[in-house]
Amino acid sequence: MAVGTFTAVPVPAPGSTGRDVAAVAMLLAPLAAVPLGLVVGLTLWVGREARLSPWAVAALAVGLLALGSRALHLDGLADTADGLTASYDRERALDVMRTGDVGPAGAAALVVVLAVQAGALVTLAAHPWGPLLAGVLVCLSRGAVLVSAAAGVPGARREGLGAATSGVVPVAAAALTGLGLAAVSVAPALAADLAWWRGPLAVLVALVAVAALVRRCVTRLGGVTGDVHGASIEVALAALLLAAS
Repeated sequence: MAVGTFTAVPVPAPGSTGRDVAAVAMLLAPLAAVPLGLVVGLTLWVGREARLSPWAVAALAVGLLALGSRALHLDGLADTADGLTASYDRERALDVMRTGDVGPAGAAALVVVLAVQAGALVTLAAHPWGPLLAGVLVCLSRGAVLVSAAAGVPGARREGLGAATSGVVPVAAAALTGLGLAAVSVAPALAADLAWWRGPLAVLVALVAVAALVRRCVTRLGGVTGDVHGASIEVALAALLLAAS
């Protein structure tokens, strides 16, 4: 379920989609994104060694990453931004998110987040092992769902991915996994000639950003949806890359 949910890699449908299965899928999200991290890292490395335009290579890496997830996380980012700015009425906001049309707020969110991601990748790619760090951060960004799907976070609707995954990850499991992700970030940060603490700091910055987003969605929408999970991932990636660059 994790691979099918977080990537475009074709896999058989899971035999069961209960809440226990959903919890495991959320916890395994960073591992499921390893193919995406490899694509981003290799793209940056090849582009740097071939002396191609850093911005063009970074934009290509961001585009390939979007294709690798069927652009669903970006769609979630746009829908969430539109919903949060559409109306103070909860049902109206959820209706706007459900339609899927990209409005002004959604377009602005896409431009800002993608620009931050690409700009940070340009800087990271210039470091000796920066492409490796970038690939690892892509994987770590999927850990954002440990926050948006943590126990105690309600679903905004009774149906959909948000309802199936809301509150499924025990807080203790989310915390331990988060600590593990922070630990994983140390080695690639050192390899990229950065201070060892830059990796864990980036994870902390992403955690704060995602927690703020989820809190706003719970207050404004009454809970999270599948779109909020996607938005959390994109915001986390932007925060991780920016903090590490």
